[in-house]
Amino acid sequence: MRLLLATALLAPTLAFGAGSSDAPPPSTKTSKDCYSEKQWDPEIKKYVKYSKKVNGVWDPKIRRCVRPDKASSFLDADDVYDAMRELAYVGRIDDAQTLLEGMDQSDDRVLTYWGFTHRKLGDLELANAFYEKAISQNPDNLLARSYMAQGFVAAGRTDDAIAQWREIMARGGEGSWPEASLREAIRSGLTYNY
Repeated sequence: MRLLLATALLAPTLAFGAGSSDAPPPSTKTSKDCYSEKQWDPEIKKYVKYSKKVNGVWDPKIRRCVRPDKASSFLDADDVYDAMRELAYVGRIDDAQTLLEGMDQSDDRVLTYWGFTHRKLGDLELANAFYEKAISQNPDNLLARSYMAQGFVAAGRTDDAIAQWREIMARGGEGSWPEASLREAIRSGLTYNY
């Protein structure tokens, strides 16, 4: 079994297509034109202020940026989810969390991104609590398992990360973004920002 695990972890990673829901979100006017006053910089673990302030989420129906706390009034749930992922990916954690606050808190993908944003803010304990809640609601939430395990990798808890990798494999996730990105994180020690 160890040989099989070692072979899988050393295999080259898969290319991830832009159409994959787990690939980095595409850049839209939300991240290009709708700047927040501040942005979280994970490298220096501080907020960086912008020189200009425009409200945070692009609404294509009214063709302007709207404040993140008002976005759910204008956009449908999937559009809000996509905007939240985009904001989290570019480091606008406060704006992403503002969007999360307006979403269905019983949705396991919302819980997954609460975990993701708290992990990016450096609070692994709170992040894991959200990941565990997402997984308890949906044991087949491979993304929550992968993100939690990537936190384990960053914390040096490789055995815990491998246990989640095995769960992902057992649940039919072989070759998926959550499996392949976790496999690469375990192999390299580097985690993904999305």
